[in-house]
Amino acid sequence: MRHHHKGRSFGRPKSQRDALLRSLARSLFLHETISTTDAKARELRPFVEKIISHGRVDTVANRRLVSSRMGNDEEVVKKIFTSIGPRYATRPGGYTRIVKRPISNTASDGRENAYIALV
Repeated sequence: MRHHHKGRSFGRPKSQRDALLRSLARSLFLHETISTTDAKARELRPFVEKIISHGRVDTVANRRLVSSRMGNDEEVVKKIFTSIGPRYATRPGGYTRIVKRPISNTASDGRENAYIALV
């Protein structure tokens, strides 16, 4: 039984899962929309929304927290606090949208693909 085992493992060790989420989040923040599998998009959503919530208030503590979660990527941290955070300053949550791609665009292994984008 998977009591208290939250999240998907994607068949990877924890360090690789964290790197995967960090990489997907970096791409999402830089391009504002990405295409990935449905499972990865659903796992990415809470990770990204928590970072955007911290990015709404520009303090030293929030900058350090976001920087540590994003792997000290200064380009992404700067974009979060200068353009993305202020854009959602009055929005109470729900910063991302997941849209499933058509079935014809799925891979041969049957996985569902989706777009995840900033609203």
